Amino acid sequence: MALLDKPLTIYGKTLSSRLFIGSALYPSPQVMLDSIEASNASVVTVSLRRQGTVEAGADFWQLIKQTKRDILPNTAGCYSVKEVVTLAQMCREVFQTNWIKLELLGDEYNLQPDPIALLEATRILIADGFEVLPYCTDDLVICQKLVELGCEVLMPWGAPIGTGKGLLNPYNLKVIRERLPNTTLLVDAGLGLPSHACQAMEIGYDAVLLNSAVAQAGDPVMMAKGFAAAVAAGRAGYLAQAMPEKELAKPSTPTMGMPFWHQN
Repeated sequence: MALLDKPLTIYGKTLSSRLFIGSALYPSPQVMLDSIEASNASVVTVSLRRQGTVEAGADFWQLIKQTKRDILPNTAGCYSVKEVVTLAQMCREVFQTNWIKLELLGDEYNLQPDPIALLEATRILIADGFEVLPYCTDDLVICQKLVELGCEVLMPWGAPIGTGKGLLNPYNLKVIRERLPNTTLLVDAGLGLPSHACQAMEIGYDAVLLNSAVAQAGDPVMMAKGFAAAVAAGRAGYLAQAMPEKELAKPSTPTMGMPFWHQN
């Protein structure tokens, strides 16, 4: 029997799509807008750090507003708690939302989140009224502690940011899903192909967040369409519940002449 589907909600807001998409690295503003439209994403992530001047930031913000999507500001590029908190407060003022994708990096080589600083920043931001969506590694204990601090949504990585390697450790991601059944989970970072998104959805993740996989594709608009289809397919596969794996082959059609009572 298939599982019953339920709407995706983020801190009480119901969303129509399970795909979140980023707004950086596209070859042109128009390609960005076309890709966001093709993805059918409900949420677009943005970063204040990517705007070089006030004028450029204002122009970019006008483009983002054209998408008529919900905005998820992020603290990309931050390496300290103080830096994250300051940028989050600026984002809240500019984008008029309490949502914040909390990105606090600890290593410049693989852009891995700093788990210790991440917990401290989460505590401060939640106390300040933010609705925090932390970007974290696929570490169950860190995820549990983030939930204990009050996070309703977690975003463990599939692989390091921008690598396109997919789900490097599906086992860890499955364990997080099983141990945190009431937490909304998104796979964020490292996806490169629609099949990676489909795999994340098939193991029960509620949504995926991606940027480079679309923005840096040869045809970003076509890739956005591919990811939209993959997310829908993966969700359907999860809800339908896959057949049990078997060690031996079993024919899908009966052998001619075999009695029906031997066909099970």
